[in-house]
Amino acid sequence: MSYGADAPAPWRPRHARGRKSELGTDLCVIKGRHFFIRGLVEIPVLGTDESFSWGVWASLSRTNFVRAQELWDDPDRTEEPPYFGWLCTALPGYRPGTLHLKTNVHTRAVGQRPFIELEPTDHPLAVEQREGITMDRVREIAALVMGG
Repeated sequence: MSYGADAPAPWRPRHARGRKSELGTDLCVIKGRHFFIRGLVEIPVLGTDESFSWGVWASLSRTNFVRAQELWDDPDRTEEPPYFGWLCTALPGYRPGTLHLKTNVHTRAVGQRPFIELEPTDHPLAVEQREGITMDRVREIAALVMGG
């Protein structure tokens, strides 16, 4: 019920050799200028109590990235207002593509990945997040991700 990307779209293996670039499981910096956080685009599955999740990366401003790091282990981080970001994961099966959709990154309890809320547009991913998807759509996504 979830699939995700290990790195934001702009990440390249050569960045790992740079002193100002780092890719972790939750945070990423490229060349000391581009900042990313990993979170979840959650989509309700109609007729169930479950959600489907896309594990994605969103860009953050330097200020918001530093703030998210400062609050990383703070239980009160749930009180933080959302951070603006751009979706930096190309998800399969969406036309137009998903790169650079506007998002709000909502911090959750310590140990939980942020909730990535898409701007309420007519983009198919944003519509799915708002309206939900069927179990048939979940299977369709699974086939796309698995290359079938």
